Parts: sequence; C-alpha cells; structure tokens
Amino acid sequence: MQRVSEIKRKGTWSGTAADTIVLTYQDRHRRRLALRGSNGLCFLLDLPRPMRLRDGDALLLEDGCLVAVKAASEPLLEISCLDETQLVRVAWHLGNRHLPTQIAGSHLRIADDHVIAEMARGLGADVRRIDAPFDPEGGAYGHDNQHPDHGHG
Repeated sequence: MQRVSEIKRKGTWSGTAADTIVLTYQDRHRRRLALRGSNGLCFLLDLPRPMRLRDGDALLLEDGCLVAVKAASEPLLEISCLDETQLVRVAWHLGNRHLPTQIAGSHLRIADDHVIAEMARGLGADVRRIDAPFDPEGGAYGHDNQHPDHGHG
C-alpha cells in the first residue's frame, strides 16, 4: 500500500489530484490511518506525529500522485450573540472547557453538543444546528499549531 510522503499545504501545490479524500475534523487530525479516496485509491497516512490536515491541502504519495483533502460537512452548532461582549463571554466559556472552536465571521462554531448548546443559550446566545465543514482554531503557541491537543506545561 502506498504511503503519504509529504503534506502539501493549500496554495503550495498545483496540478490535478489523482483522487480526493473527504475527512471529518477528527479524521483530519491523525498520525496513522488507512484511507480510501472518493475514486477508490487506497493509501496509508503514516506520519511521525499527528498533523492537522485542512481543506485544500494535498497528500503527496510515494509515487508522486497527489490526493486532495476536503473537509466533510458535520453536525455543528453555530453560536451568535447580540453584541461583541456577549460573544467574547461565550467564547471564554468554550475555551475554558477546551472545546475546539471555529471563528466564522461574527459566529462561533463547535461540534454539536446539547449540554454546551444549553450553556450558550443560558448566556443569552442564539444557537442553531447546521451541517458544515469544521475547521477550528489551532493552538495559540505556534510550536504545535498543527496538533489539536495541548498541555499546560
């Protein structure tokens, strides 16, 4: 089975991809995973450490073929507020719970979770369920911005 030899970030590759892989947020944060593209191409993601794949990236296979990465639509909560102060308050509570959060214009997006939806509503936010690709913010310290988890060291 072919292996991924390199990740080409969005905007750094060109040409026609041999296949496309559609992945959820969780599956775009892996170190090792057997994959099958939309056109049936099978290959192995086998990286030295977990890397964050983003919509528009490409995986370079050992034979030189490219596989385009596409973010799958997922059930999300889109949170909006009446003003910036309220939005910052909700964002603080999400961060305090270490929830992956996407900033989408004047909205916040998180994975669908009924408990967190009720918390946000309790803070005065409007919460609605949507299906969309999920691309939350990376880590704040840059040294491991490609990895979704972090420690307090």
